[in-house]
Amino acid sequence: MITTHFLKPTNTFIRFLLVGVINTLVGLSSIFILLHVVGFSYWLATFVGNSLGAGVSYMLNKRFTFSSKAMYGKSIPLFVLVILSCYSLSFSMSKLVAGFIFVHYPNEVAVLLGTCLYTMMNYLGQKYIVFS
Repeated sequence: MITTHFLKPTNTFIRFLLVGVINTLVGLSSIFILLHVVGFSYWLATFVGNSLGAGVSYMLNKRFTFSSKAMYGKSIPLFVLVILSCYSLSFSMSKLVAGFIFVHYPNEVAVLLGTCLYTMMNYLGQKYIVFS
């Protein structure tokens, strides 16, 4: 049964989604702490917070999701390249599609569509390019 397959603890997509929740919590909490407690500017807080979240994502995906033995010197640049490529492609494509199809709330639809595309593309990139 399909649900049994996706709920297996060995399913890398489920692990990838769990890591995504964790790195989002780390990134967002870091941003808010840096913004409101430390007093960083918006841009500095979001850059540092997102960088921390990406670092957590890299480490957890390398070890927990994909159990990869990939060398850091090779996999870290690939990780950054995959994230930036997925971001650019998914949010550009979703912006175009949403602009053509949806008259009302095209930006909101583009964000939701882009997030789904980004997640799927990023998973495939991490699995087959970064941590293969």
